[in-house]
Amino acid sequence: MQLLTAVPLLVSLADEVPEAEDVKAGWLAFGIFILLILAVAFLGWSLVKQLRKVDAAEEAGLYDPTDRKPPVQIPVDAPAQPRPAADDRAESQVENQADGQD
Repeated sequence: MQLLTAVPLLVSLADEVPEAEDVKAGWLAFGIFILLILAVAFLGWSLVKQLRKVDAAEEAGLYDPTDRKPPVQIPVDAPAQPRPAADDRAESQVENQADGQD
């Protein structure tokens, strides 16, 4: 048990925190960040290009027509009913419990 309390103490003594003026963002990190943004943008562009090729091939009939997925119909929901306040829910739960015990 004493070992568990000694380890954080030893780590805090050995770990030196740099001063605020010693820490600064460099141009290398900024360049890497920009390269990562460009890589993600390129991957997104490539994905869209490949998906368009797949759609064109499907429309051209290169795939088995029995494998074609039916168009997805998005259901239109009725307007949401406002939820009762927390106090109203608590009162209705108490009433439901009382009704259930009769």
